[in-house]
Amino acid sequence: MRALKSFRMADVKNWDVIVIGAGLIGVSLAIELRKHGAAALVVERGEPGREASQAAGGMLVDCPWETRAPLQALASASARMYPEFAYELEVESGMKVDLRDQGTILFLSAEDRAAAGELPTAKLDELDPALTESGIHDEAVYLKERSVDPRALVAAAIKTAEHRGVDFSSGDPVTGISFSDGRTSGITTTKTSFLAGKVVNCAGAWSGRIGPHALPTRPVKGQMLCLAMPSRTLLKHVVRSPKAYLIPRSDGRLLVGATVEEAGFDKRTVPETIQRLHHAALELVPKLREARILEDWAGLRPGTPDGLPILGPTEHPGYFVATGHFRDGILLAPVTARVMSTVIEGGKPEFDLRAFAVDRFGGPCAAA
Repeated sequence: MRALKSFRMADVKNWDVIVIGAGLIGVSLAIELRKHGAAALVVERGEPGREASQAAGGMLVDCPWETRAPLQALASASARMYPEFAYELEVESGMKVDLRDQGTILFLSAEDRAAAGELPTAKLDELDPALTESGIHDEAVYLKERSVDPRALVAAAIKTAEHRGVDFSSGDPVTGISFSDGRTSGITTTKTSFLAGKVVNCAGAWSGRIGPHALPTRPVKGQMLCLAMPSRTLLKHVVRSPKAYLIPRSDGRLLVGATVEEAGFDKRTVPETIQRLHHAALELVPKLREARILEDWAGLRPGTPDGLPILGPTEHPGYFVATGHFRDGILLAPVTARVMSTVIEGGKPEFDLRAFAVDRFGGPCAAA
């Protein structure tokens, strides 16, 4: 990856837009900005793509009864965008992202089934026979959803961004936004500073730590584990149940997740929690007793007080925010890139973003 040195002020390059955060949201936005001719720099506190995007499961959930009503239009639009989004990244990067469209088998309680309305019943013996051995009596339905490998996806996005001329600076946390004559002029980091007339805070769980004003984001921990299935075809569909979800990959891996924990910035895994997830997977698919545990991990999702992302301009001209996607960061990356690039360029986005405005929580960080 092309890294930037610390420039003397006389040598500083001036970008059109600086994107803070090299997760899938930030990198996808940088790619979209480059499509419109903007010179973009992505600044990452650690290693690009290694935080929430690296830890995510990659379920592209688009269910009206599971998605918050204000978010439904964005979620559905982004889900529709995914085949083209993934194909573009694969072509430009030369990397596979494992976008799968086999669908999801969802186990519902009677209460959830009533809320869901009319849905096709999942015939387990035809779709995934391994599930029939579990003895689970909850009603199962079939959903036409996709899944993707976020690790492969963000790696492809970073390579695509570099190919398109996006610059990256990594290993140097942003400490604040710089202003000149009342307008955004760049950022400061622990080591240096960078100049740009526009800055977008896509720092995820860390976005609230960047001045001038604290955004009400917080880290929400999620623990997961990965198994090597005894057969690549043991499970073909994503499976979601109240105890766990299972996400098969085309190479025979199976992800099992995930917890939702208020644990601050603690990313340590807890053996008892991983064991509980493992047991839940075995209850759903008894043949997974033959599977090996490959790894476990924890990631930090960016949560907000109302569970909705923060998208749009701030009270400071040239300073924008695209964060707080919580569990939907992978799903919402394509549509976030599209609408935020429009906002940054001064246009009117195709979706009503008022429910996601920066100023909805009150305080000084108000929409421009």
